[in-house]
Amino acid sequence: MKRAKITIVGAGNVGASCAVWAAQKNLGDVCLLDIPDFADKTKGKALDLAQCGPIDRFDANIVGTTDYADTADSDVVVLTAGVPRKPGMSRDDLIQTNVKIVGSVSEQIARVAPGAVLIVVSNPLDAMVYTAWKKTDFPTQRVVGQAGCLDIARYRTFLALELGCSVEDISALLMGGHGDDMVPLPRYTSVAGIPVTQLIPPDRLTAILERAKMGGGEIVKLMGTSAYYAPAAGTIQMAEAIIKDKKRILPCAAYCDKEYGVGGYFVGVPCVLGCNGVEKVIEVELDADERKLLASSVEHVKELVAVADGFLKA
Repeated sequence: MKRAKITIVGAGNVGASCAVWAAQKNLGDVCLLDIPDFADKTKGKALDLAQCGPIDRFDANIVGTTDYADTADSDVVVLTAGVPRKPGMSRDDLIQTNVKIVGSVSEQIARVAPGAVLIVVSNPLDAMVYTAWKKTDFPTQRVVGQAGCLDIARYRTFLALELGCSVEDISALLMGGHGDDMVPLPRYTSVAGIPVTQLIPPDRLTAILERAKMGGGEIVKLMGTSAYYAPAAGTIQMAEAIIKDKKRILPCAAYCDKEYGVGGYFVGVPCVLGCNGVEKVIEVELDADERKLLASSVEHVKELVAVADGFLKA
C-alpha cells in the first residue's frame, strides 16, 4: 500500500507546525519546502522533526527542500507561503505581494503534483484560494481554504472555558469569512446535544462569539506575531480527512456557485472532505439575519477577489 505524501510550502511557524502535526498523526511522508534563502533552516527543521519519530513512534520520510521536484506525487499540498500584513501596508499591497507568491507556488505545484488536493492557508485567504485555483487550473473540489476549522476551534475553546466542560462535548458551526466576516450560528451550537442557548445567556454568548472573531488579534497582541499552533492544527485536521477519506464535515473555504446563491466564489461553508477534496457543500437552513450576514461576508469576498483578479490579469 502506497504511503500518503503531504507537502507543506512555507517552513515558517505555521508550515513547520503543520509538519509536526502531520508527522505525529502518521499521515505519511512529509515534504517541507521553502525558498533558497532558507534552505539550511528548512533542512534542519525537517531533520529535527525526523528525529522525533523514535519518541512519538511515527514512521515517515521527512524532507526539507527548496526543490519542487521533491514534492512530486503529493496527495495533499498545504500552501502557507506569503507575507503577513505589515505596518503601513495597504490591503491592496498585501494582495498584490501574495498574489505573486501564491501564484508562482501554485504554478509549480500544478506542474509537479497535478493530482494533489491543495489546502490554502495564506492570507487574505479568500483571495489566495481564488489565486491558487486560477493558477493551478485544478477542479474546484481540489482547491480549498482553511479558516473555518480555526475559527470553530477558538469558539469551542471559549465555550468550554465558560461552561467548565470538555471541548469534546461541544459541537458548533460557523460560516462566512475569517475573523470580522465570520457568520455566527448559535442555534447550530450544542453541548452534549443541549442547545448552547439554554446554557449561556445571550449577552455572554455574544461576548464569546466576539472573542472568537477577534481571536487572531488577541494572540498578536500577546505574542507580537500571528498564531500558528491552532491554524496548523486546523489545517492538518482537513489534510487528515482527505488522506484518510474520512468524509468529515468541516467548515472550509469551498467553491460555491448555486450553493447559498454565492455565484462562483470560495466562501466558508460546511463541507464533506474526503479523498477527492471537497466532495459536497452542505446547505443548512439560515434565518433572515443569518442570510444577511452571509451575504455581507460574500460581498467582502467578491471585493478581495476583484483586487486579486486585477493583479492576476496585469
